[in-house]
Amino acid sequence: MKFMSRLLKQSNETSEGGGSAPVLEKSASNYESVVSIHSKAVSGVIFAIHRMSFGRRMELSRRIRDLSRKAEFLEAGSGRQEKIEANILAQEIDAMYLEWGLLRIDGFIIDGEPASAARLLERGPEDLTREVVSAIKEQCGLSESEIKN
Repeated sequence: MKFMSRLLKQSNETSEGGGSAPVLEKSASNYESVVSIHSKAVSGVIFAIHRMSFGRRMELSRRIRDLSRKAEFLEAGSGRQEKIEANILAQEIDAMYLEWGLLRIDGFIIDGEPASAARLLERGPEDLTREVVSAIKEQCGLSESEIKN
């Protein structure tokens, strides 16, 4: 018997159980759902972020949907207060990206404690925080103009 798939082949020998099982010809693909990135902002630091998946995209979209709409509306306004509010919302959205996408930070201690998303937001250096958020947005497939917002 011949199979249509190139990955499977049927052995001509029958086992004692009465048939033979398909055997994998090639090795299976291995997908890593996390990517590690060497920081350019702080030497010796490696941070790990989640790769985008269908389910994670839905989860992220749900988290930022309302804030994004409100930020867009305020950004379109002409008043100074509206611009300030839009900027605050954009930073809150970035914080959501960070909490959603950062898995760990290796080689970095903040005030004597291992770095985490919450510690990085609260007490970490802004340049490292922005680098991590940018990397997460890049994994999400956002364009440069979308990343700037």
